[in-house]
Amino acid sequence: MVVTSIHHHTGFETMRRQAAARVLSALILFGAVAYEAQADTQTGPTLPPPPSVLYGDLFVAVQTAQVYPDQKTFVDATPKADPATIVAYYEQQKNNPGFSLSAFVAQYFTPPTDQVITPPPNQTLREHIDWLWPRLTRVTTSATVPANSSLIPMPKPYVVPGGRFREGYYWDTYFTMLGLQEAGREDLVDDMLDNFAYLIDTIGHIPNGNRTYYVSRSQPPFFSYMVELAAQKEGGRVYQKYLPQMRREYAYWMQGAGALKPGDAARNVVMLPDHTVLNRYWDASDTPRDESYLEDVTTAKQVPGRAPNEVYRDLRAAAESGWDFSSRWFGDNMTLATIRTTSIVPVDLNSLMFHLETTIARGCGEARDFGCVAQFIGHAAKRALGINKYLWNDKGYYGDYDWRLAKPRDNVSAAALYPLFAGAAWPERAHRTARAVEAQLLKPGGLATTTYTTSQQWDAPNGWAPLHWIAIEGLKRYGRSELSQPIGMRFLADVKNVYAKQQKLVEKYVVEGAGTGGGGGGEYPLQDGFGWTNGVTLKLLDLYGG
Repeated sequence: MVVTSIHHHTGFETMRRQAAARVLSALILFGAVAYEAQADTQTGPTLPPPPSVLYGDLFVAVQTAQVYPDQKTFVDATPKADPATIVAYYEQQKNNPGFSLSAFVAQYFTPPTDQVITPPPNQTLREHIDWLWPRLTRVTTSATVPANSSLIPMPKPYVVPGGRFREGYYWDTYFTMLGLQEAGREDLVDDMLDNFAYLIDTIGHIPNGNRTYYVSRSQPPFFSYMVELAAQKEGGRVYQKYLPQMRREYAYWMQGAGALKPGDAARNVVMLPDHTVLNRYWDASDTPRDESYLEDVTTAKQVPGRAPNEVYRDLRAAAESGWDFSSRWFGDNMTLATIRTTSIVPVDLNSLMFHLETTIARGCGEARDFGCVAQFIGHAAKRALGINKYLWNDKGYYGDYDWRLAKPRDNVSAAALYPLFAGAAWPERAHRTARAVEAQLLKPGGLATTTYTTSQQWDAPNGWAPLHWIAIEGLKRYGRSELSQPIGMRFLADVKNVYAKQQKLVEKYVVEGAGTGGGGGGEYPLQDGFGWTNGVTLKLLDLYGG
């Protein structure tokens, strides 16, 4: 292979050393930014930097030239030689007559492959989901992940969503776990909990996914819900077992809170004028996302008068939210170029933080640390007050708050039901929210994500499995089964309809109009597999017959 026959002449060796030095200094810079939380807590192996840092100008050239149609392909590719050597060789060759970037990339990188799922014929929907679990399960330990891969090893097996999503994702995993538990796979539930505990212990938080280019951010913090799920089967000892990791995750999300002044924000925390502290989505990096480089550069060019790094930070923060992208984050409710994610205090994130605080209190109770119990009950009580002061819209629903503009966002969405799901909603407001959701979001195929049609995937006419589960559980918690049942049954019918026609479960669904089916919009084609749809569908089959 050409990789092993590089001529180490003096000029090339000098270039190789220069490239290695550039990679090293970039790694130091990256470590100061994206790995800030890792520095104080890491006990595992040091991770390589993300591909944008590892390959520098070569990365920019590959993504800009669209060597692969999907920007995620290159960052998931495996190098066939040391990155510094590849970069040096690129610098040596790139200006040569007839140089082909695509041929160079093919020579020095092995691209990933999407798993094509071809099920046996005539499976029922339940049989198909049971058949899928082992096909979506991965084992990628430090012994099996190639050197300089962007994949972060994890000690135990885990389930991936499917398609282009070849790694585990933080918030997806909770909804996948629901189905695994329903299918009797408590072993995988425990394995994935242990993996996330490992990531918290070694990196300092649970990244967006187990890729180096995801480390600079997290995702909606469902870890406490995963602990609660396991505890339902295995008892209260689970709360105590994962208490250190829950407390460390809480510290990650609350970094900088102690030094804030009213009207200021730092990282994931915002202090409002009355000293209320709430959370926002944020990313430690302010560059284009590795996995969507060209899309982000293009978006930033469409925003006159705004520094590109501010736009990149808001795009990345939306990726942390899991709602990438949605009118929830747009200044005009319609256009990606008006994105202002870091200016928004989100109702879903703060509801999840409320649950994290109450679950930590539960774990401290199991450990008989009553000072900690009192402390975190206090945190949760303040959080509930903050949610009901700032994240209540007088139009009759829970929603987001723009802390920079000091006003609620008039954008009803399926996230309105998170305070019900977490138990932070006031009963009268829970019922008003239920009425608003029924009037504005309930469609023939289930619950629309928002009221806006923007061409983004987290907007109308799409509906998503995790948001249906949040809605069902939240409404049931406040005694609104007469609404939760039609939401669940309509979405289940949509899933069944697509499966009957195509023999697949997909990432998202169209829930509006007569033509319900697989959803669209966003940065990539519709993916099938699909982890969280499988998990929620199994729960719905058992709830509503199947």
